[in-house]
Amino acid sequence: MAAVASIRRWAGALTIGAAAGLTYSLWEAQDYRIRHLTVPTLPAGAEPLRVLHISDLHLAPHNRKLAGWLGSLIDLEPHLVVGTGDFIAHPDSVALLTDSLGPLLDVPGAFVLGSNDYYAPQLRNPARYLRSDDGRRFHGPELPWAQLRQDLARRGWADLTNARTRLSIGGLDVELRGVDDPHINRDNYNSVAGSAADDLAIGVAHAPYRRILTAMAVDQVDLLLAGHTHGGQLCLPVTGALVTNCDLERGRASGLSRQAVPGATGGNAPFGGRDGQGMFVHVSAGLGTSPYTPVRFCCPPTATLLTLI
Repeated sequence: MAAVASIRRWAGALTIGAAAGLTYSLWEAQDYRIRHLTVPTLPAGAEPLRVLHISDLHLAPHNRKLAGWLGSLIDLEPHLVVGTGDFIAHPDSVALLTDSLGPLLDVPGAFVLGSNDYYAPQLRNPARYLRSDDGRRFHGPELPWAQLRQDLARRGWADLTNARTRLSIGGLDVELRGVDDPHINRDNYNSVAGSAADDLAIGVAHAPYRRILTAMAVDQVDLLLAGHTHGGQLCLPVTGALVTNCDLERGRASGLSRQAVPGATGGNAPFGGRDGQGMFVHVSAGLGTSPYTPVRFCCPPTATLLTLI
């Protein structure tokens, strides 16, 4: 009887712990934060340039708190806004997105789409997310991605879907190049390849697959912005992200890192970026979740203001 009572106590404690963890994870998923980073990428003498990076909103009509919070980001006074995909999660979200972004759409901006802009999320076994990526993709119904692209472009943001463009921002000639989502093999880097030659070159992709990071580093892009990983979404306090949902290392699931590529001689000497030390890479932890897994743990939803100096 004592053994049975002990088992019941342990079971009760585990149940309470699980319920507390779930409650916290649901709360954290709406604890929106702003991260500030400084990145030395500009020519000598240039004034600082503020770049707001947003990603993985997965916006649905019920996400009113996130929709309201997005509008407040204009107070950061960015010079450039970059959205790295997975903006929507519902066929009725396009107008909600543009309304929520509001005055941010009047700031120079650029975007690419992610797989969840093309296809609606599906209910699936959450444990599958923790397995190694086997390359298989299961798509839900098609979302109004063409309308999304059209509306963002009509408001003035540059559509970087396998495309390249130039802007003048803060007295700098800025090159922007982007690829469609590598996670579903829509990327075509050859369409934007070539050495960067402006004051600042920024690359944009939804999913930070190493083939894209390497190609942009070789072309001397200064900074690449990506999302997709959700920062791991479920992280451990010490070891961090459990998965990245792509071939990027878990230690780079979110935040700033540098992408070095092998030298032309086949050695291990890093190069890439204009200073020869590797291209800067910023992976956003993102702001949303799938509507079927609306939780985050040790990985709060985040937008990042990168001050380039």
